[in-house]
Amino acid sequence: MSLKNLNPRFGVLLLFILAAGVIRVVLGADANMSPIAMFTPVGAMALFGGASFSQKWKSYAFPLLTMFASDIILMQFFHKEFAEGLLYKGWIWNYLSFVFIVLIGQLLIKKASVGNIVLASVAAAVTHWIVSDFGVWMSGTLYTKDMSGLISCYVAAIPYMKFSLAGNLIYCAIFFGSFELVKRRLHFAQ
Repeated sequence: MSLKNLNPRFGVLLLFILAAGVIRVVLGADANMSPIAMFTPVGAMALFGGASFSQKWKSYAFPLLTMFASDIILMQFFHKEFAEGLLYKGWIWNYLSFVFIVLIGQLLIKKASVGNIVLASVAAAVTHWIVSDFGVWMSGTLYTKDMSGLISCYVAAIPYMKFSLAGNLIYCAIFFGSFELVKRRLHFAQ
């Protein structure tokens, strides 16, 4: 395959997703696991992937593979105390939330407008909060396995959800805005 056959649109999409993975590792390496660690571009990456890839399987595959690779790095090098094998306990809930976030990107951002992106960013943060923290409650031992424990888990996660929302909004602005500028500059179609 020659350089002439490379799709510049695909290259730009892939570059954004790889950048999101690197930023996630850098911020996720926080030893204290403070809420600021949630100020990553992973939600925006999933929304962007859902909205931007023309082939639906790529919308899911690239963000989830980026999550998987960054999770392995985080668990094996920075947070070994949380690792169970390659990943962490309850990882399936986190990944399920990102499947839903890609779907949100596909459904809500058919056209990249400020309103659609803000709505999708909020929906993504709330979805991640509900699904992933349900997994924390289900698979952990920190909270009682009753409604009171579930509510306590969700309340404790609100600071993390706020940073997730801020990350979604800011990184979506960067990803979608930069992509529009690059599209215009390189003259490639949606």
